[in-house]
Amino acid sequence: MASFSPLVTILYQNKLTESNYVDWKRNLDIVLTAKEHKYVLTKPCPSFPSLDAPLEEKQRYDHWQKSNEMVKCYILASISNVLQHQMQDVKLASDIMLSLKEMFGEQGRSARQETMRQIYNTKMAESSSVREHCLTMISNLNTLEVLGADIDGESQVDMIFQLLLNHSRNSNSIIT
Repeated sequence: MASFSPLVTILYQNKLTESNYVDWKRNLDIVLTAKEHKYVLTKPCPSFPSLDAPLEEKQRYDHWQKSNEMVKCYILASISNVLQHQMQDVKLASDIMLSLKEMFGEQGRSARQETMRQIYNTKMAESSSVREHCLTMISNLNTLEVLGADIDGESQVDMIFQLLLNHSRNSNSIIT
């Protein structure tokens, strides 16, 4: 294990179990992004090059294949033995991720709903600053994004302002 990078250690120490899919996926995304392999989960494999294809086309295909194999290794090494056995013969890392999402993705929906509930129920404490409150809200919005929610920046700002406005109306105080 001494040869593992600190990023890969994150996956080793946080293997996918039935209850931690959202956290596991976030950690996997971090590792794959840092290792520059995440693209194989969203970009299709280039067509198999013909014998007379340009070298660049052959290299692109080979690079994608090697990245796919690395992503599969990262995924398989970071899931339970039972899941490894189920997924070991799947050719594409994106297909493994799709299967895992189908098995555990409902956790993401529940987590998104809970985070939305937290956002709308967050009250600014009398002793806290607007800055602290906004940072809390931004953190919750970032969590939503990690969980797959797609809320554009303008809507996020609108949500924060609306919640601040509601707070000022309810507390009859001036926000500074």
